[in-house]
Amino acid sequence: MPALDRYEKPSLTVDIIVVALFDGRHQVLLIRRKHPPFKGRWALPGGFVESHEPLEDAARRELWEETNVEPARLEQLHTFGAPGRDPRGWTVSVAYLAILDEGAAQALRATAGDDAAEVGWFDLCDPPPLAFDHANILACAREKLSLTE
Repeated sequence: MPALDRYEKPSLTVDIIVVALFDGRHQVLLIRRKHPPFKGRWALPGGFVESHEPLEDAARRELWEETNVEPARLEQLHTFGAPGRDPRGWTVSVAYLAILDEGAAQALRATAGDDAAEVGWFDLCDPPPLAFDHANILACAREKLSLTE
């Protein structure tokens, strides 16, 4: 059996897709990145998983730190690990999906925090240019929700 230390280890991250219905249109909550890489670019809330931190706890922590949003339910959507998805090095990201009804979404007071310069709601099927591979992650979420562009 090969020793585990001979394999390169990726960094583990989480990305969170928060979707809400506003006036009959699906919207996604995005952050504007405060720091490189992709400083100033819109992105999904998320970040690095701490050592020994459960994945869903990391997703909830990152979402809270960056947006002040705390959804009742998160669903693991998909894992993304294509080489080159993060210019800082090899990362694997577990994406989570939170679906809010219109009332819950309107009650939110999303505010930028931590490494987010700004937060905003955008059309899920027509988002702005996104950092990293977040356009692919949103495409996966649209497929899960049976939405077409």
